[in-house]
Amino acid sequence: MHFHQNGYVSADPRIEEAAGYGIARAEDLPDEVDVLIVGSGPAGMIAAAQLSQYPDVNTRMIEKRDSRLVIGQADGIQARSVETFQAFGFAEEIMREGYHITEMSFWNPDPENAENIIRTGRPKDDDYGISEFPHLIVNQARVLDYFAQFAAQSPGKITPDYGIEFVDLTVDGDAPAASAKDHPVSVTVRYTAGERVGEERTIRAGYVVGCDGARSKVRSAIGRTLTGDQANHAWGVMDVLANSDFPDIRTKCAISSKNGNILHIPREGGHLFRMYVDLGVVPEDDARKVRSTSIDEIIARANAIIAPYSVDVKKVAWHSVYEVGHRLTDAFDDTDETDPASQCPRVFITGDACHTHSAKAGQGMNVSMQDGFNIAWKLGQVISGRSSTELLRTYSAERQVAAKNLIDFDKEWSTLMATPQEELPESTYLEDFYVKTAEFPAGFMTEYTESMITTPTTHQELAAGFPIGKRFKSARVKRSCDANFIHLGHEARADGRWRVYVFADRAAPVVDGSASGDGAAGESKVAALAAWLESDPASPLVAYRRDGEDLDALVELSVIYQQEHKEFAFPDVPTVFRPHIGAFDLEYVEKIYATLPDEDIFEAREISRDGAVVVVRPDQYVSGIFPLDAHSEIGDYFAKFFEPVK
Repeated sequence: MHFHQNGYVSADPRIEEAAGYGIARAEDLPDEVDVLIVGSGPAGMIAAAQLSQYPDVNTRMIEKRDSRLVIGQADGIQARSVETFQAFGFAEEIMREGYHITEMSFWNPDPENAENIIRTGRPKDDDYGISEFPHLIVNQARVLDYFAQFAAQSPGKITPDYGIEFVDLTVDGDAPAASAKDHPVSVTVRYTAGERVGEERTIRAGYVVGCDGARSKVRSAIGRTLTGDQANHAWGVMDVLANSDFPDIRTKCAISSKNGNILHIPREGGHLFRMYVDLGVVPEDDARKVRSTSIDEIIARANAIIAPYSVDVKKVAWHSVYEVGHRLTDAFDDTDETDPASQCPRVFITGDACHTHSAKAGQGMNVSMQDGFNIAWKLGQVISGRSSTELLRTYSAERQVAAKNLIDFDKEWSTLMATPQEELPESTYLEDFYVKTAEFPAGFMTEYTESMITTPTTHQELAAGFPIGKRFKSARVKRSCDANFIHLGHEARADGRWRVYVFADRAAPVVDGSASGDGAAGESKVAALAAWLESDPASPLVAYRRDGEDLDALVELSVIYQQEHKEFAFPDVPTVFRPHIGAFDLEYVEKIYATLPDEDIFEAREISRDGAVVVVRPDQYVSGIFPLDAHSEIGDYFAKFFEPVK
């Protein structure tokens, strides 16, 4: 962690000093806010956590419950989400709590006795090294707790306003807003708990983010509708404490028998497990009667499916019945996308409010969090005056496509889960599908296309292992100053800053641009780039830096040299990579890295030996790749979305 730059810190360094609206934060919901988040689920909580790093943005989050979530319906945490948790500072804690999925068992009817099931496959969960982070099972409530802790400890000091529900909104659209700080959204809310229960009031908001689930009132208020396939298959789901002779009771399983199917998921803590139990096709005239299926019937169905084994349920922690439906809204905001001249969006929807699907791929919470992360940093930059409101148009454009891809995948996966083995093309078809598509449910197939913040792939060959538009896939390096092994991507905190990773050419590190040594004759392109970054008016460190800000306040630089750490020291490196920061103008030297001889990041991520500049946006996605000497191109790129200092 990085601290002490403003003075000695003896207490928990994760608790940051209050700033902006975090100072003397109003206990009651104020009459006017910059951002109103509706709902404290995964998307809402991560949005609040990210916006808490923008203390000059007045953000509030309302929740109709009177307190924190106790039992969450979502529990699967994909590796991409754990990467995200790392940026918010709690990946290690949640990994200690969670159940780690390392393999998945497949059970099918015994060819010699179709009444019974046998194990037919046991593939690894991640056989391709997709991520250094694990696939976890953790109670959704704990995920929300950690985000809430981050939000409360950040400068904005954001905490949920419990016991308040959203009723309706209108957007004053008669005239274009004068600035991002205007408050044209009129929001009606109602108190659901406490002394003011039943009371309605109206507040003004600059922006509203609807994170209020599949029955979203925010979605209805902006005229968006969920459309898609109607539900036609029902599942009973239960979290239980039980004894069982089923040998894989503590292993994730896909179970198919003549009596139906089960997706079995062990939960954290050593005893709890979840079963999604196949209740069969729902007749068109069912009128939701399947929803009244009792827990006893679900347990009985589970026992029939896993014969010759059985489950003796001692305690039911939670259960429900749901019908699989795949639905999507045509856009995730209130903009008229058919009219390029329409006003920029003021209202956004996330998660189940704009996309619904089955729970089989463990995607609901994971995708919702990426929705919230995406819109939050963009709102933070726009409202704080860093970027124009045009940046907000990229939210729906990016996340609607990602949701559609998820729904297409989930349709296939959930259909296969409900298909008897004898009806599949091959006996191992489900297992093979699980293995070959592992990267998608893990969260790593999202790929944003060209936009104001995502460049074309013109220079992709310079860093082929960092695909533009996809998440920055970390790799290990060695920190030059102290010889510590560091996962490069793990150092990027969810503080709203952009990252620029400078992968050096063959030249040895030099301060003034001259170079010598093996393969290093001539000018150092890194030193020339450093000089441009530090002083040129077109540099993002110069053009958008406000008075009194540290050099890296908006864009954090890191440099990775091809030499080993013993071959140079930090005084050999250009000063822009060791900026003087904080109240005491202290030099910071921990963003200078060397390669590992047996684990060379240049080889692992296919980075050109001539070097490359990799730009990563605040939510960890690669936005652009440039040659080391493409100074004007880099400057033009940042000029597309950063606002000049006034």
